[in-house]
Amino acid sequence: MTVTVRFAPSPTGFLHIGNARPALLNWLYALKTGGSFVLRYDDTDLERSTAEFAAAIAEDLGWLGIVPDRVCRQSERIAAYDAAAERLKAAGLLYPCYETAEELERRRARARALGRPPVYDRAGLRLTPEERAALEAEGRKPHWRFLLPNHAGDPFSTVRTEESWQDLCRGEQAVDLASLSDPVLIRADGTYLYTLPSIVDDIDMGITHVIRGEDHVANTAVQLAIFAALDAKPPVFAHHNLLTTVSGEGLSKRKGALSLRSLREAGYEPLAVASLAVLTGTRHAIEPAESLAALAGQVELTDISRSAAKFNPDDLRPLNARLVHGLPFAAVSERLEALGIGGGAPFWDAVRANCETVADAQRWWQVVAGGADMPADAAPALEDAEYLKQAAELLPAEPWDETTWGAWTGALKAQTGRKGKALFLPLRLALTGAAHGPDMKTFLPVIGRRNSVARLP
Repeated sequence: MTVTVRFAPSPTGFLHIGNARPALLNWLYALKTGGSFVLRYDDTDLERSTAEFAAAIAEDLGWLGIVPDRVCRQSERIAAYDAAAERLKAAGLLYPCYETAEELERRRARARALGRPPVYDRAGLRLTPEERAALEAEGRKPHWRFLLPNHAGDPFSTVRTEESWQDLCRGEQAVDLASLSDPVLIRADGTYLYTLPSIVDDIDMGITHVIRGEDHVANTAVQLAIFAALDAKPPVFAHHNLLTTVSGEGLSKRKGALSLRSLREAGYEPLAVASLAVLTGTRHAIEPAESLAALAGQVELTDISRSAAKFNPDDLRPLNARLVHGLPFAAVSERLEALGIGGGAPFWDAVRANCETVADAQRWWQVVAGGADMPADAAPALEDAEYLKQAAELLPAEPWDETTWGAWTGALKAQTGRKGKALFLPLRLALTGAAHGPDMKTFLPVIGRRNSVARLP
């Protein structure tokens, strides 16, 4: 069996870090098994879905390294959903209901007051053709509910059944259908809710594995019943824990969860974001992966904890720094050029260990350039003027290389008797304006003799 997975976002906003987890877990599972990945836009909400958000989703996924094998839009498949709905209606499994939202809420409140579960009482199923006609004459339009198989031959029986499945993340799962109302599949305005289009698409697209958040566990029982009603084999399900804030609150667009776009603009490496989004809430230590393939080889669905995965954005920066420190010049050259940073590989190799993001190199390039470009917090310090005059006199001739710093400080030590901080720190402060920074052995040749002379008395 060829594994086929899908990620089905609604193009009604930007992807956030909570969305990244299921997107990545699906992509990594396909990568690991040699399967395929379907990007399926859940865009049946025509009022809120936009082409701009769809394009942004594709762009954000591409930034993470996710390249879909197939892209689909549910808005282009309405005819397939209509056909499935008619099939369910013909089988007596999709029935019209006419209650308003207010009437349904009053019934639920009454059931709770009587100590009963607030489950729909299937009143719509008991309507006669004449009663339906009268309701429609009032101007009411029906919404359509799926008849759950929680009865033994009699749709009004109190005998209930369970739906169970082997979950790749959570193990054996079972949901008592008595706890669920017959789900609404079609709204009164004729538009589809998520459930039926998702199932029809999973069938038609040959989806073999559905990897998604644990908030869909109860939905799975309903979907298994609908798969059976359509005589289709269901996919294998895996429900992973959800990313939450450190305090345990859920992540969502409405709650201002970090968007992938904002993380990218902040200079984070996609592999840092992917590593934290995927490894949080697993048995693995959170380490930056060298590639998505390496990350795929590290994670098994069974490694995912049943506890909440608490995402701390403060963990991103040190994780990102570890990745940046290992990036070769070829991997960052275009970004450095876009930032107006020169110096080539010698500059990058000198400063990368002092950068948490690639953009941090801009500060050190300003130090190299000096003059008006020197950062405000890095003005050269010339407090030990007499010593710095001696240093200027002993400054080696060009060409400079990684031996220059050692030769220069060695000559100064021999002449002045200084050592340690007294020897090195005044030179660093005069040349860079900072007490800490890149290794001067590699940074001094990048600064160059001309700039160095200009910064010494």
